[in-house]
Amino acid sequence: MKISKDMKITDVVQGHPETIPVFLEHGLHCVGCAAARFESIEEGAEVHGIDAGALIADLNSAIEKEKKD
Repeated sequence: MKISKDMKITDVVQGHPETIPVFLEHGLHCVGCAAARFESIEEGAEVHGIDAGALIADLNSAIEKEKKD
C-alpha cells in the first residue's frame, strides 16, 4: 500500500506502526489524538505548517524499509 495525502492519519498509523516516528520527526505529534481519525495527512500537515509532500515521501520510505527488513 502506498500512502497518499488523502489517507487518514489514524489509518496509516494503525496499518503501519513503523510510520509513527516519521510523523513525530516531522512535527506531527497528533498521531493518537481524536482529530487524527478524521484528518487526512494533508490536512494535518497544513494545520501544523508541515510540508505534506516531504512527509508522505518519508512515510512511504519507512514502509518500504520495513518490507525489506
